[in-house]
This record gives sequence, C-alpha cells and structure tokens, in this order.
Amino acid sequence: MIRINENYLKLKASYLFSDIARRVTAYTTANPAKPVIRLGIGDVTEPLPPVCTAALHAATDEMAVRASFKGYGPEQGYAFLREAIQRHDYAARGCPVEADEIFVSDGAKCDCGNIQEIFATAGTRLAIPDPVYPVYIDTNVMAGRTGGNVDGRYAGVTYLDSTPANGYVPAVPTVATDLIYLCFPNNPTGAVATRAQLAAWVAYARANQAVILFDSAYEAYIRDPAIPHSIYEIEGARDVAIEFRSFSKTAGFTGTRCAYTVVPKSLLAYDAAGQAHPVHALWNRRHTTKFNGVAYPIQKAAAAIFTPEGQQQVRAMTDFYLGNAALIRAAITKLGFSCVGGDNAPYIWINVGRDSWEFFDLLLNQAQVVCTPGAGFGKCGEGHVRISAFNSRENVETALARIAAALKR
Repeated sequence: MIRINENYLKLKASYLFSDIARRVTAYTTANPAKPVIRLGIGDVTEPLPPVCTAALHAATDEMAVRASFKGYGPEQGYAFLREAIQRHDYAARGCPVEADEIFVSDGAKCDCGNIQEIFATAGTRLAIPDPVYPVYIDTNVMAGRTGGNVDGRYAGVTYLDSTPANGYVPAVPTVATDLIYLCFPNNPTGAVATRAQLAAWVAYARANQAVILFDSAYEAYIRDPAIPHSIYEIEGARDVAIEFRSFSKTAGFTGTRCAYTVVPKSLLAYDAAGQAHPVHALWNRRHTTKFNGVAYPIQKAAAAIFTPEGQQQVRAMTDFYLGNAALIRAAITKLGFSCVGGDNAPYIWINVGRDSWEFFDLLLNQAQVVCTPGAGFGKCGEGHVRISAFNSRENVETALARIAAALKR
C-alpha cells in the first residue's frame, strides 16, 4: 500500500494564515454590514510600478511574434535580469557576488523551503529564530529534521529567542548547529541586525562549518545607512551564507511572482565522509531538475525595476508603505504599547501584554481590524501582535481610529 510522509502529521495545527482566514471569514459572514480592514498578512495593495507594467506589456507583445517569441528560457534566469541584479544589488554595495551565482525563481518563500532539500535530513542541527516566519520551521518538520511538537516547540531544534530583552535580535547560540535561518529586516518583528551582530553570526558559522540561510526579502525598506542590506556586506559571508530576496514587497510582485537566491561558488557543504562539495552545483542541479524558470514577461518586468525610472518608482512605493508604518507606530505608542519595526521594515511588532489571540479577537470584533497574533509565529511571539503597513493610507488611518476607540472602551 502507498504510505504518506508521516512527518506531515507532526505539524502543529494548521498554517497560521489559514487560521486567521477562517476566523475572519466567520466574522464577516456573521457581520456582513461591518467592513473589515486587513492589516494582518503581508500582502501588498498598491499596483505594480508603471515601468513594470510597461515592460510586461512589451514582453507579452514579443511573445505574439514568431521572430521574438520565447519558449523555455534558462532555468537559472535570463542573463539580462541576473546581470541587472548583480550590478544594482551587489556590485553597487561592494558585495562580491557574480551574476551566475544568482538564481531567479517564483518566490523567496518557495526557495526558503526548497533549499533545505540539498542538505542532509539525518543529523543536521537546526537553529531557527522564535518568533519565526512559519515556512522555515514547517518545511524542516515536513522533511523529518525535527522531533514532535512539545509545548509549542519541535524537538531537535535550537530555538533562537527574540525577546524585548535582546531587542528581538537573537544572539549566537552556545551550542553548535549546522543550518541557521536568519531574516533581517525581520518578519514578523521588523527588527534589524547591525553589522556587528551579522559579523558574529558569520564568525559562528565559519567556526562550526555551518550554513546561514539569510532571508532579506525586506531589504528595500532599510533607511538607516548603518544597517547592512545584504549578508555579503560582511567579510567572509560568501563562504557560509545563502541569501534570498524577493520582488514581492519591493515592487508589488506578490501576484506576479519573481524572486532570486544567491548561492556563492565558494560555499561548501560536506558528505558523510567529510568530503567538501560546492553547494552552488547542488542547488543548480536541483533548480534545473525541478524548475523550468520564471516566465519571460515577468522577468522583463522585474528587470525594469533596475532602470532609473524603476528605482524612483520602487522607492516611492516603499516610502509609501513606510509612511503607513510610521503612522501605525506613532498611534500604537500613543496608546501606551511598546513596539519595534516600522522604521526599517513594513511591520510593527507590538508588545500587547496579554494573550495574542485574545488581542486578535478584540481588534477583529471591536474594531473590525485584522492583525496577526504573535503566538502563531512561535513561543516567544506570545504577548505580541504584528500589524502590517500594507494597505491604503485611508484604510490605515481608519483602522487606527477604530483601534483607539476599541481600546478605550
């Protein structure tokens, strides 16, 4: 008989955002006359930058003409996009990354889950932040790298506590680990890591022959010039880190799907006999075996981001969301809550001092505002909620007025 992968049975409850959707649907069904404002899931609301839509239309027209029609493209991504990424995102910041070390994909979420396929299941020691983007932990549970869930945590994982005491930036652990997930600017907390903090992680990874999986999907929101945009701004990071980036929150590609992952050729991992192997070659094999590339019109739209007009339009978009974030942070602080994020990230992480699902229900039922309960991101998320800046200015202002009124009742 056919058997299932029983690791899936270890997953606790359902996916966080499915739980939220179910509660919101139940509320809106029961209260159709009360419109809900969603500041929970990190989905963008503003349209694609004009340069992207123009490029998308032009590339679609190319597909209608035999002479310019494109079939299968290179699985790693077209050179015009990989080279634009290399020049703008890395060479311009002095990062030693080459164009052929960049792999274009249909989403950083996919890559964060897929990358772990090329690492061993048995014996790999995980280090994962708490609170955490659920994809990091859930995909490793599915792969069989953890034990069961006990009191909200999976056995066999070194959890990196992110708390008010450490500014929500975890320190390197005192034990050795092999596969380390880091995300800065952080989802869900909005916290950022300093150059010194990232350097400590690089040194730790080098000392333990570990690999850092560095998710920098929100780097376009960094405004503090002292904060690194890439792990490769840190000396030695090429030898220990893989970086994930996305056009979703940078340029509104959540429904268009385009991202990329950087795998340096100098990054090595080891077989059971201790023999070193380039991770770049392994990921290239996995990528070309299981992926046929992002559609040509989508890649042309992504490349348009790197034109002067594209850079101006993307900056305007991220400035708009950061404007929302500043309003949220100011209003929440005025209500007496402590919070982080909202200055170099589109998320505000609020210490509400009570059960996070209870606070979620309060905002939904009393203010018709959807946030994200921190408990859904891990044990250290309890007592917190995340509010997203991804919405219209009018909706954000309305939501903040509703929240203030609800909390004063």
